[in-house]
Amino acid sequence: MPTNQNLKALRDSRNITVREVELESRRIAEAKGDKRFYISNARLTQLENDPSSEPSLWKLFSLSAIYNVRFTELMRFYNLDTDKTDEYNAIATPGGTRLLPDMPHAYRTTEFLKDLIKMPEKTTLLPRLVPSVDDKSDVAKLDGDSQFTSYGYIGLDDFTMYPLIRPGSFVWLDTRQNKLRLIARRTEYERPVYFVELRDGYSCAWCELQGNQLLLIPHHSSPVSIRRFTHPKEAEIVGRVVKFSTPWVDQGSGDSETPKRQKH
Repeated sequence: MPTNQNLKALRDSRNITVREVELESRRIAEAKGDKRFYISNARLTQLENDPSSEPSLWKLFSLSAIYNVRFTELMRFYNLDTDKTDEYNAIATPGGTRLLPDMPHAYRTTEFLKDLIKMPEKTTLLPRLVPSVDDKSDVAKLDGDSQFTSYGYIGLDDFTMYPLIRPGSFVWLDTRQNKLRLIARRTEYERPVYFVELRDGYSCAWCELQGNQLLLIPHHSSPVSIRRFTHPKEAEIVGRVVKFSTPWVDQGSGDSETPKRQKH
């Protein structure tokens, strides 16, 4: 509904005439000693019939008092929502570090994905996500190419990419990137990480192909050794990790000591 129609509908719902608004706003203006709070008959008629006409803050205050509605609710008629100032502060100053007022979409996705885990100790490829009918789950819509996005979970026993990607992490996979690519890189963060399906499970690692041997290369700080598999018979790349959510502290412990156990 256009703003002016909202304003008129609100007045009608209160059974208040235009003349009454004029009279009551005059009382407010006199009490405040400021004529800007006064709303004439002609001005209110213009506000209710001309979509391009907007009230000043003072007149909006008077309407709020007369209609017994919160000032911030009237502001929403004009696309002004004070609850969203933090959101637009991030847009206005994107270079600044800040504390977010709400949980980011990525973290809501992580909370949703936790319910899909059956064996927390094992690395696994999570089921494909389908938006729910009631649209409460926006997980599948977080990525522009969601049909090419899969999600993986790094098991609590998998330290292959530790500490870059810790056990208990979730990874976003681009399934279109299921072939190894030679990419010039300056740091370990630019080196492609792949999610690999094995005969008895899954793994997440840097990869190299030597003939028909696919090498799963762990992080240099990891206690895991390099593993070799016949490609594609024993190991097949599901996709490249394009994003991940990882705990800062090892799960199940109160500190960040390097894990001493390794089962591979």
